[in-house]
Amino acid sequence: MKDFGQHPTVTQDVTLSCLDPWGRTVDVPTTLGYRQHDPYAVSLTFHAPSGDVEWVVSRTLLLHGMAAPTGEGDVRVAPSIDENGRAVAVIDFHSPDGRLVAITSSRMVQEFLARTFAAVPVGSEHEFLDLDALVADLLGAITE
Repeated sequence: MKDFGQHPTVTQDVTLSCLDPWGRTVDVPTTLGYRQHDPYAVSLTFHAPSGDVEWVVSRTLLLHGMAAPTGEGDVRVAPSIDENGRAVAVIDFHSPDGRLVAITSSRMVQEFLARTFAAVPVGSEHEFLDLDALVADLLGAITE
């Protein structure tokens, strides 16, 4: 078991190019986040004028989505090429309230993922998962 006293966070600021309801491209500053104590997850925090919005996705989903279309349900990721011939990641978000298709630099996502793998290598995630804290959080949420 690893020491859970320190939980380094890996972050990467990216810009997501999103289509608005009228078909215009809107650039949304976004922060990719990774916490060692939650080793299977990556957060995407959208910085909108009305306030931050966070989605949490699987680190593996992002990794596999860099090479081939992947995902079911709320989030899907696929590689593509933009109009300038650059490699991009297409992230397709679905919710009961609508859908958001976002495009960002594959290079930026790959650099972020490489830093998360340096913090927690693939296959060792279970060593960093703090099950005691998870159970305490779940029980605390039930009693509130």
